Amino acid sequence: MKVAIIGAGICGLYLAWKLAEKGHSVIVFEKKEKIGKEVCSGLFSEKILEFIPQSQKLIQNQIEYCLIHFPRRTLKIKFSRKFLVMSHYELDRLVVSLAEKSGAKIILSHNVSKSDFDRLKNEFDRIIGCDGPNSIVRKSLGLSEPSYRLGIQGFISKNDSASFVETWPTKSGFIWKIPRTGAPATREALASRRGGEIEYGIIEKPAQAKKLFDEFSKKNNLHLERIELALVPQGLIIPKNSSITLCGDAAGLTKPWSGGGVVWSLIAADILLKNFPDFLKYQKEMKKNFLPKILFSKIVTKLVYFLGFNFPWLLPENYKIESDFLL
Repeated sequence: MKVAIIGAGICGLYLAWKLAEKGHSVIVFEKKEKIGKEVCSGLFSEKILEFIPQSQKLIQNQIEYCLIHFPRRTLKIKFSRKFLVMSHYELDRLVVSLAEKSGAKIILSHNVSKSDFDRLKNEFDRIIGCDGPNSIVRKSLGLSEPSYRLGIQGFISKNDSASFVETWPTKSGFIWKIPRTGAPATREALASRRGGEIEYGIIEKPAQAKKLFDEFSKKNNLHLERIELALVPQGLIIPKNSSITLCGDAAGLTKPWSGGGVVWSLIAADILLKNFPDFLKYQKEMKKNFLPKILFSKIVTKLVYFLGFNFPWLLPENYKIESDFLL
């Protein structure tokens, strides 16, 4: 079949790679001039190696647990699978090479407009929107918008090979610290191959994120470089449409507790691939698979935050969770 994928992020590139391998004619339309996401912590569970085994060579650090610093108690969360620190930029570059080798065509600097979208509907058998939080495909279909949080990140040039991350919960999100022993995830830094860095960031409601992050940075005397911002969507939105669908951030598919979306997007992509070209069956399976997990995760997250800020002694100091799902 002739397939158009809007957006060359990790989800769109992975789908292009696998669909092209199956013999479909795939064209990916990307609005940017170059491939490679830079605004991302690049913290993925080991499960990513099941989807992209070639990414083994990109590992910069391995994370075994997380410290959650509530005001009056610190919790230690161990992961059933290690988290891997990678450059999201390099990961995208790896998968685009795999997609192109499989026969997919990538068109850069092509910002799909409403009129373009109408034209593509007549030219392609299937259209998959993987075009991020502000998806033009989602908007063109007249679907509801997801809720949004704002992610902000910055870096300090310092080697840190710690095997854990630290977080400080805020009212509707958290501040994080991630040790990165490898090269930073930007084109400029990758070119110069500087040493390791420590990443700090926050995910919060857009109106509060910058103020809280500035206050934290000032209190801890952090002089951050290369401050970047990105919207993080939340709310599963899959159209009931036989020829057009959404995947990844365009579908609002991110973890309620962390805002991470890469492994969830790849799981969704595999569900789509399994059901392709039946988008209606894909929609049903996505709802069945993710809606209970999203609901359960939201409830657990709110409960932990409520107890952590108000009755921290009721929470166990040590706990173990599955890396990608709370349920």
